[in-house]
Amino acid sequence: MNLTKNWDWETARKTIPFKEWNEKFEWVEEPYVSPDGEEIAAIVNTGEAEFNICANGNLWETTYEKIWHLRYLADNRLAAIVNEDGEWTVSVNDTPWENRFDYVWQPMFTDDGQHIAVAIQSGMEYGMALDDKPWETLYANMSNATLSPDGKQTAASVQIDDFNEGEIFKFEKGVFSAAVNGNAWDNKFVNVWQSAFNQDGSKVAAEVRLSRTEYAIAVNGINWGKTYDAVWEPLFNPKTGSVIAPVLRKGSWTLAEDGNILWSNRYKQVWHQTFSPDGSRIAAIVAPSFGKWTIAVDDKPWQATINDLIWGIVFSPDSRRIAATTKEGDNWSVIADGSVWTHTFDMVGTPVFSPDSKHIAVKVEKNKKHTITINDRVWSEEFDAIWDPVFNDTGDKVMLRTIENGTYCRRVMPVDELLR
Repeated sequence: MNLTKNWDWETARKTIPFKEWNEKFEWVEEPYVSPDGEEIAAIVNTGEAEFNICANGNLWETTYEKIWHLRYLADNRLAAIVNEDGEWTVSVNDTPWENRFDYVWQPMFTDDGQHIAVAIQSGMEYGMALDDKPWETLYANMSNATLSPDGKQTAASVQIDDFNEGEIFKFEKGVFSAAVNGNAWDNKFVNVWQSAFNQDGSKVAAEVRLSRTEYAIAVNGINWGKTYDAVWEPLFNPKTGSVIAPVLRKGSWTLAEDGNILWSNRYKQVWHQTFSPDGSRIAAIVAPSFGKWTIAVDDKPWQATINDLIWGIVFSPDSRRIAATTKEGDNWSVIADGSVWTHTFDMVGTPVFSPDSKHIAVKVEKNKKHTITINDRVWSEEFDAIWDPVFNDTGDKVMLRTIENGTYCRRVMPVDELLR
């Protein structure tokens, strides 16, 4: 899926006035830019209880009582959660869904931007809606909403039996399950948490609690048959269809696959596991010792450790390289291929690999100024705001979307120029 191929990679610079929006409207909320860089948009207040979307200086035709969670989809459409006449729904490019709800939250989008799912509340019951189609069955309680990769299925943790705080024995027998497209699994559990779909949406795996002390992973309602002291969010292997999850036993964490221990090493923590694009490698954030963090690849931890935080593991497109964001005290940086970059910043975004896997680019902030770093080389230009860099399909150009002195600027630059 190549969404960038048909974008304009020839025009070196495009600008759109932005500062004047603050004079035109009562106030302007945080701006967002389209993936192709052609638009900048923000929620604006046009009067008392009157909100609208301004994109490239033009307002939507419809004014709402409230708007929140404005986002661009991967296909460059603009979506937001909107309130009209006291009811909430989703609007895409100024076209609202037909269905209305008492409340809407947690919007999720597929990687191609073609499908949208949200959590909904209606009549004090909860469920999900996918592309304007709400679940037929709603529940007294719902959490941990999930959208399948193909955008055709939704799932969430739901409460299927009523109970009050005094009915502890009823609770211990299980009153929660997972619902897929609104249909609950037959089996009940003490608790159900995060879930995940396989690639084609035919299977759902979820963290479940079987008793006060027993935890497992259930797939389509059937638990692994082996229990642990704790588990974290499961993940399907895109190549084999097996399920892996971090598990805790006797005070140590490791990875299990379909109920069997997969990694031989034991850690103080294991989480945020991810597969390489070809499905042949597994990386996870691990703590080899208390308060020391690193990345383990196929159960082999890197030597470099971080004291505070590692997040956002990213594999390169060729599945050979890995990068992530780090934090040590007040200093943020990047760890890539086992080594921490030399430059540190006040904030660092998620690393972005070029399609040929040769370059790693990341947006950074220092002293309230923003710029880009490629392969640990900091570009000398600074901006008031910057968004994640985007490479073209051949990896020799990068798009930078910035705000400079009140003007939004879309630049296309050769990667070699940024590496000078």
